Amino acid sequence: SLPAKLINGGIAGLIGVTCVFPIDLAKTRLQNQQNGQRMYTSLSDCLIKTIRSEGYFGMYRGAAVNLTLVTPEKAIKLAANDFFRHHLSKDGKKLTLLKEMLAGCGAGTCQVIVTTPMEMLKIQLQDAGRIAAQKKLMAAQAQLSSSSPAAAAAAEPAVERRPTATQITRELLRSKGIAGLYKGLGATLLRDVPFSIVYFPLFANLNKLGQKDPNVKAPFYVSFLSGCVAGSTAAVAVNPCDVVKTRLQSLQRGVNEDTYSGILDCTKKIWQREGPTAFFKGAYCRALVIAPLFGIAQVVYFVGIAEFLLDLLPKHRA
Repeated sequence: SLPAKLINGGIAGLIGVTCVFPIDLAKTRLQNQQNGQRMYTSLSDCLIKTIRSEGYFGMYRGAAVNLTLVTPEKAIKLAANDFFRHHLSKDGKKLTLLKEMLAGCGAGTCQVIVTTPMEMLKIQLQDAGRIAAQKKLMAAQAQLSSSSPAAAAAAEPAVERRPTATQITRELLRSKGIAGLYKGLGATLLRDVPFSIVYFPLFANLNKLGQKDPNVKAPFYVSFLSGCVAGSTAAVAVNPCDVVKTRLQSLQRGVNEDTYSGILDCTKKIWQREGPTAFFKGAYCRALVIAPLFGIAQVVYFVGIAEFLLDLLPKHRA
């Protein structure tokens, strides 16, 4: 049932985000840093420096936004895919690959309603620590290179209070209206639609390999592995779009970092100034985030936690 699908999608999203959020934070920071202003060299370096400068919970900055909005996001994505698959099938016949891709396209398009503002807010909170650390480093370098105590004191950055998701939302709504929360919508569509087109057909076909009978579900471990493989494959395939989306949605820039006017301008500047490999920054982090996230999602669907809970309600009342 639709309520069961929505509950399953929400539970899967909450569990997955809790498990992999620190890796997602590292992905955002690695993607946002530009040549000449590199704060981190790898995933492990980013996490170690984050813990040292911001504490353990610094790795979970922005998690509250994700935990709040990931339930409707994953619920919409998974339920929409099932909805389109059902309406594209004729008399219960097996879907062609093209129809599976069309169902995935529909799911990816529907989810951006929630995904865009969620990612917009999350990125500001995740990247705030990198920008603060960069300013602190620049100030320290200025102190070392300056022979004047007055100049060194002037270079010391003021203590900045990092904004909350609520403050950012209010400011965006006040200054730009609802459009402010949907900055980067086009780039989000360019990432999420191809992702769903690759992910859902690939998962469905991998999962079928573990089915001994078409009418019997595959074992849960097959669903988990299929979700992991399909998720990581799709994540790496669309990583260039994710880099562009992350850069466009970042409101604050580090010292001497580029600003962008749109998708084409961002793509051009990254290609010219950082090279083609920059489009795959954080790709392995994204694969590490998406693989267990969608593996867990498919296992929750397999176990049917929501169906079990919903079935108990009438019995309990009786």
